[in-house]
Order: sequence, then C-alpha cells, then structure tokens
Amino acid sequence: MRFAQDHLPDQNSIRAYEQGRIVVNEHIVDRHVVVTADRLIPDWAPGFGELQPAHLEALWGLEPEILLLGTGARLRFPAPACMAVFLQRGIGMEVMDTAAACRTYNILLGEGRRVVAALFMIE
Repeated sequence: MRFAQDHLPDQNSIRAYEQGRIVVNEHIVDRHVVVTADRLIPDWAPGFGELQPAHLEALWGLEPEILLLGTGARLRFPAPACMAVFLQRGIGMEVMDTAAACRTYNILLGEGRRVVAALFMIE
C-alpha cells in the first residue's frame, strides 16, 4: 500500500509498505527495522517470537515520547516483561500490526512528536 502523504523534509517518512518490505523515503527496507525522524536501525531484533526486554531497552537512547511496536501482519502482544520496559519509565508504548504502525508513525511524525517505530516485517 502506498501513502499519499507529502514527504516531510529532512525526516524519515514511511512512503509504502507491503509484504516483506517497507519504503522509508527512498530506502527499501526488507528486514525488521527501527524508524525515527532521523535514523534507520535495521535488524534491531531477531524476530517477534524472540523479542526480549533487552531489544527494547536498546531503544531508550533514542529518547522517544512514544514507541510504536509493529508486530507483523497481525496484532500480537509481546511478553509482559517487554511491555514493562517502557511503561516503567513512563514512555508510551502502542502495540499494533505493522501496517497500522506505519500509518500511525507518519501521523505522529507530522504532529512533531518524538516517535519511534519498531517494525517487524509483514510476513
């Protein structure tokens, strides 16, 4: 699915997503990825089934206001210990399928929010 939203200058916008790939600006990403306004971090976790609190703790340094966790083609919730990583620090965390996370990321980015999207590929 392609987005019609205008590209935000000097920021990473998600332009399209489909099974097995996400387009961030003009970059095609085919692995699990973390997207922020100014960074792309590929291969941040081995896969949703192997997600550990340490994978999410590694994202604290990005200083998010909110974390969007895109769980692939369908909504899946991580282990409570993974959710607690951000909740204990008072940082918002929303879990949704990757398609919804891509759309939500662009909306929050457009609002000027410090959003981090941790996205598992749509399989």
